[in-house]
Amino acid sequence: MKKDVFIHMKLQRKFMKSTYKLIWSDEAIEGLKEIVFYLRNKFSEKDVKKFAKKLDKQLEIIQSNPELSPISQESENIRRSIVAKLTSIYYRIDNDTVNLISIIDNRKKPVNLKLK
Repeated sequence: MKKDVFIHMKLQRKFMKSTYKLIWSDEAIEGLKEIVFYLRNKFSEKDVKKFAKKLDKQLEIIQSNPELSPISQESENIRRSIVAKLTSIYYRIDNDTVNLISIIDNRKKPVNLKLK
C-alpha cells in the first residue's frame, strides 16, 4: 500500500503545474500605471476593476504556463500576451523566472520597447 501512495505522489508531482516567479521591470510598472490612470480618467471604477481581473487572470496563466503565449515579432526571446483588446504584456522566460518587460497600450508602437 505504501508503494502505491509513493507512486501516486511521484506522478502527482510530475504533472502538477510549475509556478514561475514573476519579476516586474520598472517599465512594466510604469506602463501599468499609465493604463490605470487612463482607465480611471475615461471609464468607470467598475471598468478599472474589470481590467484588473483580466490582468490578474493573464498573469496567473503566464506564471503557470509562460510558453503558452506566442513569441513576439519584436524579438525571438520575448513573448506577447494579450490582456485586453488594447493591452499587451511583453515578457521573457529565464529558467524558472518570468521577467515582465512591459505592459503597453496596443495603440503604441512596440518598437519603442526596451528589450533588455
